[in-house]
Amino acid sequence: MSDAAPSTPLLPQRRTGVLFVLSAPSGAGKSTLRVGLQKTPDFAYSVSCTTRTPRAGETDGVDYHFLTRQAFEEQVRNGGFLEYAEVHGNYYGTLRRSIVEQLRQGVDVLVDIDTQGAARIRASTDPDIARAFVDLFLLPPDMEELRRRLTGRGTETDAEVELRLRNAEKEIAEWPLYRYAVPAGTVEEVLSSVRAIMRCERLATRRLSPP
Repeated sequence: MSDAAPSTPLLPQRRTGVLFVLSAPSGAGKSTLRVGLQKTPDFAYSVSCTTRTPRAGETDGVDYHFLTRQAFEEQVRNGGFLEYAEVHGNYYGTLRRSIVEQLRQGVDVLVDIDTQGAARIRASTDPDIARAFVDLFLLPPDMEELRRRLTGRGTETDAEVELRLRNAEKEIAEWPLYRYAVPAGTVEEVLSSVRAIMRCERLATRRLSPP
């Protein structure tokens, strides 16, 4: 047996979770990216709430928590949302309680929200949120490709497509406000870029506890 004293580990033993906030205009590929990221389930996906009608194939509690306008507004009054906004004529919001609990336990959380919601979280004075916050903007190839994608999925009327395109122009103008801008590319290229960001942010010293 060796009489040498046990070595002291140099690497941190614990860290708080990272709150990855992902934004992109409709049709830029957020859902495809999320599905790709979830194939390696090393984070929790925060399911947003919305008052819009479910699209074909969407499941309550998986894609969104589908709420009535009355139920959503009750959550607003009770302070239940970390952020919420009205987009395309419907409410969208992120529930606060479960996210903060997971971050404190060292669980990373991914939130997929619009630029209004990201701005609200960015401005949060909650220390748990401020320490965890990392925002990424997924850039689309160009406006014509966005139009083609929105028209091709056949889930909106022509008027709704035009509204989403007008909103997309405003959202794209806000990419400099984000910590990371992820350029358009193949699914594999975008996924690789986002995974690299996630790996780096998990090593940020402000989230690590001394050994």
